[in-house]
Amino acid sequence: MMVTSMANDSASSAPPVGLIMTGGGARAAYQVGVLRALQEILPKGARNPFPIICGTSAGAINAAVLATDAMNFHRGVRRLMTVWKNFHVEQVYRADAWGALGNSARWLLTALSGGNLEGPVSLLDNSPLAELLGRHVDFPAISRNIAAGHLRAFAVTCSGYTSGQSVTFYEGSAQLADWERARRVGVAMPIGLPHLMASSALPFIFPPVRINREYFGDGSMRQIAPVSPALHLGAGRLLVIGVGRQERQSAVRQPSNGYPSLAQIAGHTLDSIFLDALEVDLERLQRINRTLKIIPQETLAKNGYPLKAVEFRVLTPSVPLSQIAAQHAHELPRVIRSLLRTVGAMKSTGSNLVSYLLFEKAYCRALIQLGYGDTMAQRDDLMDFLGYGSRR
Repeated sequence: MMVTSMANDSASSAPPVGLIMTGGGARAAYQVGVLRALQEILPKGARNPFPIICGTSAGAINAAVLATDAMNFHRGVRRLMTVWKNFHVEQVYRADAWGALGNSARWLLTALSGGNLEGPVSLLDNSPLAELLGRHVDFPAISRNIAAGHLRAFAVTCSGYTSGQSVTFYEGSAQLADWERARRVGVAMPIGLPHLMASSALPFIFPPVRINREYFGDGSMRQIAPVSPALHLGAGRLLVIGVGRQERQSAVRQPSNGYPSLAQIAGHTLDSIFLDALEVDLERLQRINRTLKIIPQETLAKNGYPLKAVEFRVLTPSVPLSQIAAQHAHELPRVIRSLLRTVGAMKSTGSNLVSYLLFEKAYCRALIQLGYGDTMAQRDDLMDFLGYGSRR
């Protein structure tokens, strides 16, 4: 008991940790595996280790559940596990013939008509996801947790289709202030279902959502600084859970076997949206940290630069998720398989696109297990980072 108390004191005295969960559709199951491992390695009775929680796209949904259960981190993770371990496509988007093919036919008709049809247009109808979130996310609990001191801030990032801005909607303590930077702003507002639906609206695939005066889509679009919201909200350390491998690309280019399919191009586009900005932002943060180490603090203060190094950790899949998706693509409902086959997504070269849409329990469980294993491989370092010391 004495060790746990001292560990909690150490964790609470360190700079607050901001949890950042990025987007990626069904790939967000990997984040749940990471959270499950963290739940297991934290001391029993430990407080919520993440007073600042930021989410984008599907990561915003996971973040919202943790924010509503900020007083009990273990319970929040269990709730996420219950949903993700038993997921089916029909809980996220309509997979029946009328819902899927009718929606895609309207999408095609709109394109042929020059965009003259009224109403939301998308390849798939994600109204089942809205029903699921409406039943399981207690949005008023977020403000209650902030008032009770269980949470400092919760943020969801969306992309404005009219303004072209990356907009971070946040709830937090009274001393927090809005911010405005190039192409990105932070706006205080009670978070609700529209924010989660907008942030997770994959471009072209799911419909945009109107919030106040503007329609918004997936938050990973135009998000040039994914770690920035957590820093604006007061985080002094960052734990980032991504959904794509962070690796250096080989200089050797492989020869192409043929013209890329629509699915291959779409998968490449989604990777660019969800993965590239995070890699660049983390590289920028690392470079700033290295620069600050060689500049005396008095020099920074004298020149009016109140900068300080930000310690961070990044957890990303050790195996390409497209490889796992290729093994489970047959689990998609027949109608969805037929629809994806028309754009080449059911071929091995199209598995990247499938990895974002495969909300089926076998695939999700495989990603959860991967996230769990990747996290447990770094448990000692993560325990030190979170301020609890290594358990042996």
